[in-house]
Amino acid sequence: MKLDTAGVQAFIAIVDTGNFHKAADYLGMSQTGVSRRLQQLETQLGVKLIDRTTRAWSLTAVGASFLPKARQLIYDLEATLHELRAVKRERRGAVVIACVITAALNFLPDIVQRYARRFPGNQVRILDGIGPEVNDAVLQRRAEFGINVVTRRNPELETITVAHDPFVLMCRDDHPLAGRARVRWQELPERDLISLGHGSGSEAILDHALTRLKLALAGPFEAQHASTALSLVAAGAGAAVLARMTRRKGTYPRVRMIPLVDPVVERELAIITRRGTTLSPAAEALYDMVLEAFRGTEGRFASRARANGRRP
Repeated sequence: MKLDTAGVQAFIAIVDTGNFHKAADYLGMSQTGVSRRLQQLETQLGVKLIDRTTRAWSLTAVGASFLPKARQLIYDLEATLHELRAVKRERRGAVVIACVITAALNFLPDIVQRYARRFPGNQVRILDGIGPEVNDAVLQRRAEFGINVVTRRNPELETITVAHDPFVLMCRDDHPLAGRARVRWQELPERDLISLGHGSGSEAILDHALTRLKLALAGPFEAQHASTALSLVAAGAGAAVLARMTRRKGTYPRVRMIPLVDPVVERELAIITRRGTTLSPAAEALYDMVLEAFRGTEGRFASRARANGRRP
């Protein structure tokens, strides 16, 4: 049964104001309109709520029994609508975001901290993982949006490029190449190179670049995640080709980042959302803060706006 809230409101207004004329003024409509609303409600319910004569009216027994329930119904509805307006206005709620591990380690903690100060009642859950896991979390609606390395475009995802993160040689300050201003790909020290395992977005991009350069780099060490490879570099186990964002500012003071040239190889970092999906107000607030954080990095940013008008 479809709920006739307009009829319920008319019924309560008649009782509270004492007559149909005052109820009409209160509701901002004609007296005929109030009578019609009450009649429609009674027809829908199949019972009489008010007995009327040309001079007076009175509640029926059913109407008297229904009145407190009607008041609670309208109160609950108005409270719910008020809460929904507050959610939009104050951007309250819980947010789930998916993020590649390097981005999560590098700048997401600062964003989440600022977000918590601005929206102290909100909850943020971070699903950190490799590229395919981030895509799947967004596609399966386990996360409202994600930060991912782009290897290929998915037609079900709206992808907004926000930065290009160059690959560099990371080595400890006692490594033979630590003092170099730049290193060519052909000069990479294969004998102590720490490589990335299959499955990471960076590994796929590097494989493509190395194929074009006709190079095959396969050192004695392999790590599944860039953060693990960086830890090995810091321990002196060797050097690694990693995205610059892998190392968070202020960490690993002995690790040097040396630009790789001829050519410069970069990975594309993007914010992804499920196409046609509207973010919750709480998620939209975090989305905007992530974009603002990217503007403060050293990357190059896309200029086009999202399809729904949100700033890039």
